[in-house]
Amino acid sequence: MLQGAVRNFFLAILTVPRNITADELVCACDLQHCENTTCRGKVCFVSRRLEDGKTTQNKGCLNSHIREYCQTATMDQYAMNCCSSNMCNVNISVHLNVQEGTEEPESPSLKNLLLMILVPVLALLVLAVLSTLVIWKLAQHRRRRHLFRHDDLGDTDIMLKASMVGDSTLEDLLHEECTTGSGSGLPFLVQRTVARQITLVECVGKGRYGEVWRGVWHGEDVAVKIFSSRDEQSWFRETEIYNTVLLRHENILGFIASDMTSRNSSTQLWLITHYHENGSLYDYLQRTVLDAETCLRLASSIICGLVHLHVEIFGTQGKPAIAHRDLKSRNILVKSNQQCCIADLGLAVMHSQGSDYLDIGNNPRVGTKRYMAPEVLDEQIRTDCFESYKQTDIWAYGLVLWEITRRTVVNGIVEEYRPPFFDVVPSDPSFEEMKKVVCTDQQTPSVPNRLHSDSILSPLAMIMKECWYQSPSARLTALRIKKTLKKLNSSLEKPKQDY
Repeated sequence: MLQGAVRNFFLAILTVPRNITADELVCACDLQHCENTTCRGKVCFVSRRLEDGKTTQNKGCLNSHIREYCQTATMDQYAMNCCSSNMCNVNISVHLNVQEGTEEPESPSLKNLLLMILVPVLALLVLAVLSTLVIWKLAQHRRRRHLFRHDDLGDTDIMLKASMVGDSTLEDLLHEECTTGSGSGLPFLVQRTVARQITLVECVGKGRYGEVWRGVWHGEDVAVKIFSSRDEQSWFRETEIYNTVLLRHENILGFIASDMTSRNSSTQLWLITHYHENGSLYDYLQRTVLDAETCLRLASSIICGLVHLHVEIFGTQGKPAIAHRDLKSRNILVKSNQQCCIADLGLAVMHSQGSDYLDIGNNPRVGTKRYMAPEVLDEQIRTDCFESYKQTDIWAYGLVLWEITRRTVVNGIVEEYRPPFFDVVPSDPSFEEMKKVVCTDQQTPSVPNRLHSDSILSPLAMIMKECWYQSPSARLTALRIKKTLKKLNSSLEKPKQDY
C-alpha cells in the first residue's frame, strides 16, 4: 500500500494543473517534465523512496493543494524534505529510517550460488589433504622413533649424559648405555649428538651402497658409512637390525649411531660404527699371508658371529633369529686382534618363533651373485621359511672359508688371493653365468690338495665341502661348525699346556 501511495504521489505532481503565479518559487528538478532541470511551485522538495531493494531520490516542486505531503513523517520506505526559497532543494538531503540496501537483499545469482557451494567443498578437500599429510608424517616419525629405542632414561637425563660424553671415551659411553634394555646402539638423542660431533677425515672405501669414511669423534676413530639416496632402504634396514635388543657381540660390527644429517645442502644417511684399520677381510687377504693358527682364528670368529645372528634368544628382553643373506669377505671386517666381525646387515631377515613372524623387510636390493646358493640362483628357495635363509648363509660361509685357506701357508706354499669361482666366471658375473656354473654344472671351488696335509686345514677343508651341498637341508648348521672349530681349537691348546 505504501508503495502505491508513493506512486500516486508522483503522479499527482506530474498531473497537477500548471497555473503559474508571481509568488511561485524556482526549484531544482530532475523529473521528466522539468524544463532545463528546474520547475516552479509553491514549495521545493527532495524525496527519497525505497522500492524493490533500490533507493531513488528526486527533486522537484509542490503546489499548494498538496503541500500536506511535506508533513509526511519519515518512514522506512519513504521520506520527504521541503523548503521555501528559490533553488533551496539543491543542497538538502533526506534519509530513511532503515539502513539502505539491507532491507530486501537481492536473490543470489547462479554464480553466487556456485561460489557458496564450491568454496566450502574446496576448503574441506584441502583440509582432508592436509590432515592426511599430517597423519602420514606422524606415522613416519613414530616409525623412526621406534627404530631408535630409548631405555628408561628421561629425555633430560639423556641430554645430560650426551653433554658429558666429552669427558669419557666411546667405549665407556657404549658400556654405560648399551644395556640389555637399550638394543645394540645408544639412545636416540645420544646418537644424534654423537653424529653431529663427528669430523670426517678420509674415505676408506666405496661400494654400490655409497662410501665409508674414517671419522673422528672426541679424538677416537669411528667408521661412517654414508648411504647413497637410492639405497635408503638399506640404511633403514641396517638401523632397524642394529637397534635389535641383545645384538651386540664381539663378532658383530659394533654399532654406535644412525642419523640423517644435512651436508652441502643435501640429506645424507649415516651409519656410525666402530672403526677397524685392517679393513675388510677381502682387503686383508689381498696383502696378508696367514699361518694355520691365524686362519683358524679368523674362521672361528666369523662362525661365532653367524651363530649369534642365527640363534633366537627367548625372554622379555629376547632377540629374534637373524639371517644375513649377503655374507662375503667384503662384508666381514678384521679387528686388531685378528678376529673378525660381521658387517652390512642391510639385507638381513628376522624371525621369532613365538609369533612365527618372518620379517623380510622391503629392501629391493639382492645379494652378491658370486656368493648366491644354488636354490637362490635357480629361484627354488622357500621364501616363507626362515631356515632357508640360514642355509644360504652357510653356503656363503663355505666360500669365505675357501678364500681364507687359500691364503694360508702350508709347507711353504700359498696361493694368491682370488675370489670364489674366479676360474669359471668373469670378474662381474651375471645371474645366468652363476646359475650355469652352480646349478646346471653343479661346480664348487677347487680345494687345494695341500690343505689335507695340515692338521688344522684338513678339518676346514671338510667343513667347507659340507657347506656346499646342493640340498640346503644337508648342509651343516652354524652351531655345528662352531662346535667343531671349538673342539679343534681345544686340541691345539692341549699340547701347549702339556709342554
